[in-house]
Amino acid sequence: MCSRKVLVFPSAEELGPALARLVSSRAKQACSSQRRRFALGLSGGSLVSMLSRELLALPDLDSSAWIVGFCDERLVPFHNEESTYGLYKNQLLSKINISEDAVLTIDPSLPVEECAEDYARKLSETFPGEEVPTFDLLLLGMGPDGHTCSLFPDHPLLEETKKTVAPIRDSPKPPPERITMTLPVVNAARCVAFVSTGASKASVLKHVLEGGEGPPLPAARVSPHQGELLWLLDEPAAASLSLQVGRPAPHAEL
Repeated sequence: MCSRKVLVFPSAEELGPALARLVSSRAKQACSSQRRRFALGLSGGSLVSMLSRELLALPDLDSSAWIVGFCDERLVPFHNEESTYGLYKNQLLSKINISEDAVLTIDPSLPVEECAEDYARKLSETFPGEEVPTFDLLLLGMGPDGHTCSLFPDHPLLEETKKTVAPIRDSPKPPPERITMTLPVVNAARCVAFVSTGASKASVLKHVLEGGEGPPLPAARVSPHQGELLWLLDEPAAASLSLQVGRPAPHAEL
């Protein structure tokens, strides 16, 4: 059973620095462990600009022992504005001390099925001896329909148990072709942190965190088997919640 914390910040502007401190502190923990490295999984959307801005503002960021992967990726060229890697490369990865071979990217020239198999192979090589890759921290977002990664409501990929990375040809959200980590990989992480902001997320957040009619939405199926689950929200996103939440003090460690 995972440990879940729902943490609410007054605004997205105050949530951002806390997110950067979370990444930095977990990186230091991982790098001081026997693993001697920090494996981070990134998601796209509004998280790109927030995380890039706030990590670059940290005065002592050392990313030399980081491994960076992507929780999902759109099958588009890296220069395309839909490329999650392309956005992170421009806004963050080209500005920190991380080697190119420590960033696990897709091969966008491959057909989507082969692309997923190739990315699964890269994960396997990066996490030798692990049947399911174990990331130290996965940063996830959630769509207004409750999807996370490229795992959408009622989609067959929610039931995938054997593949670590799966192709999707029919994404309800464009572009249609993507690859995504599967729930076994997400739920193997040592820590998963969702970031969700804005009043438009209030209704679906209540459904995901407090339950509702019908099957659980994809984001509600994230429950790390032996890890932590953090939900980092701003006040507008948390407005409909009735469950008990934490409100961290400024500069508090998460």
